Formats: sequence, structure tokens, C-alpha cells
Amino acid sequence: MPSDRRPVHEIKLGRVRASIWSHGNGPGESWFSVSISRRYRDGETWKSTASFGRDELPLVAKAAEMAYAWIWNDRGEPDATP
Repeated sequence: MPSDRRPVHEIKLGRVRASIWSHGNGPGESWFSVSISRRYRDGETWKSTASFGRDELPLVAKAAEMAYAWIWNDRGEPDATP
């Protein structure tokens, strides 16, 4: 993602972060994407990676589930259930 853009929403679970990005060309043409990363410290500098350890995978799954719910529920999109 370009460095001048900011996610429309972020979900943080410990060091795992799901960033939700908005895209679109005009009214009614918007869509979202999600990037999931893990923050870690390298000396005095905070960095991020898209690599996860075994014990972080439940947090990755939960962050993805929460991002899905935010996109469908909190953004006023139609409910996926009948």
C-alpha cells in the first residue's frame, strides 16, 4: 500500500494487526481489502512482517474474522445470511 494512504480501520490483537483498506472508482464501486501483519521489535525499531508463528495463528484467524465482520456489518453492507 502507498505510504500516504491510511487504512479505514485496524484490528489489533496483541502484535497481530489486520488493516482494512478501502478502494473504488466512484459511488457504489467501493470494495475492501485486508492485510494482516505482525509487529516485532528489532533493537529500538518496530517493524512488521507477514510471517506468523504457530501460536499466533489463532490470532490471525480471529483478526481475519473480525475484519470480515467489520466490512459486512459496520460498513452497512447487506447481511450475508437469509
